[in-house]
Amino acid sequence: MSTPAPHVHHSIVPRWLSHLGALGLFAIAVVDSSVIPLPLPGSTDLLLLWLVSHHGNVWVLVPSTIAGSIIGGYTCWRTGKQGGEAALSRYANPRLRQRIARWVEGHAVLAVFLPALLPPPIPLLPFLLAAGALGVTRERFLVVYSAARTLRYGLVAWLGVTYGRRLVRQFSGALDKWSAPLLWAFAIVMLAFAGWAVWQVRSQRKAATLLREKRPLGDEVEVEAVDHQS
Repeated sequence: MSTPAPHVHHSIVPRWLSHLGALGLFAIAVVDSSVIPLPLPGSTDLLLLWLVSHHGNVWVLVPSTIAGSIIGGYTCWRTGKQGGEAALSRYANPRLRQRIARWVEGHAVLAVFLPALLPPPIPLLPFLLAAGALGVTRERFLVVYSAARTLRYGLVAWLGVTYGRRLVRQFSGALDKWSAPLLWAFAIVMLAFAGWAVWQVRSQRKAATLLREKRPLGDEVEVEAVDHQS
């Protein structure tokens, strides 16, 4: 007796997710961990789970996801470092900002590790901004954040390999509901992210140019001060 063929769910999700691959997942992980994350919390986890459960290459998908998330997270840390507490104020309400600031100041490692490891609704962006604004060094941030993301996406991939389709069916409602908005949001956010990156590069170049223009004046003032002292 032949087994009935499984019902194929014809939604937009398989059509574009199944062709996303490691490069697309890398790009989504960058955006989802940046200062302009995707509208569906845990998007990267769901997409990684989907691709792994549909026979994607785990040894390519997981490193691509981790690398993309590290790049996106680093942009948050750098934004916090450059913008200080003003950057944190922009993305977190005052009450949450004060709690995060106290946590980062008292538990710098855990304040980066736990939000990067735990799934939503634990917020990630405010903690990464606070880590940069409140003086967590780049080396410490990258080591702790990378370790947390490696554990998280490794676990997601293991769940995808072990339980695969059953987990995807449980999330099918969320995937169906958000598939079209997520696709459009991803396209729009990628364009916005590219524009933001170009703006950042141009701003840094402009700041560097102004700094170079001011240096001779500073040197002259120093020379004049030395002459007066002598």
